[in-house]
Amino acid sequence: MTVTCDLCGLQAEEADALSWTTSTEHQRFRRYCDACSRRHLRAMEGKLDSEHW
Repeated sequence: MTVTCDLCGLQAEEADALSWTTSTEHQRFRRYCDACSRRHLRAMEGKLDSEHW
């Protein structure tokens, strides 16, 4: 199964995406690749919605 980063659109096989960040925003499950997770780490830790990144 292929998964897609909700910010940049990068696609990867589910087994390769085990290190990706996951979150739930407004009762919606979201996934972020390693690069997007590193780029937006402070916003994620501050629990800001991805709309504000």
